[in-house]
Amino acid sequence: MTLATVEKSFCTTSEAALLLGVSVGTVQLWAESGLLQAWKTAGGHRRVMRDSVERLLHKAQPTDAKANTQAQGQRLSVLVVEDDSSLLRLYQTRIAAWPMAPQVTLCSNGFAALLTLGRICPDLLITDLRMPGIDGFVMLRALQNAPEAAHTRIVVVSGLDAAEIAAQGGLPGGIERLGKPVPFERLQQIGSALASSRQRQGFANG
Repeated sequence: MTLATVEKSFCTTSEAALLLGVSVGTVQLWAESGLLQAWKTAGGHRRVMRDSVERLLHKAQPTDAKANTQAQGQRLSVLVVEDDSSLLRLYQTRIAAWPMAPQVTLCSNGFAALLTLGRICPDLLITDLRMPGIDGFVMLRALQNAPEAAHTRIVVVSGLDAAEIAAQGGLPGGIERLGKPVPFERLQQIGSALASSRQRQGFANG
């Protein structure tokens, strides 16, 4: 194997970001969560396997992620991650009826959510923990180091109790945990507070 062949087998995060049409931070997020195969050199520089970039390039936008990025500048954006399809539809119905009429994006698993989070930065992320494939724990740990998610309010809604969550390594700090059945009133309170904060910031910037 020649040196040129070895070099072509991987790329830098900047090169991967250019190929995928996302930010370097998103590439780092996808690498941390396992969506991209990557490693760090002795000097601390991340290298990404080109074949994993190509595989991700060929994956279409998840069909269950109903995002409308054009509306997010004007409306509160909410991303819901839940593998129960009936509950996901209930989330959509209840949240869409909030007075501030938020933009609701739905994902049925952590994989789809991470792809979506690479392209949009929701104001509010509501997620389950126990899901097939990439679960909520993996997703939330990856988001800890994602600058794009720095201003996203994260709420966990799960049937797992505190002991079960602790056994999985716990949750990152600053995340509110709610139980099931879903406390929609509390979620609406959080959404209303976020919407009011956005409005105040808009007035201040205007």
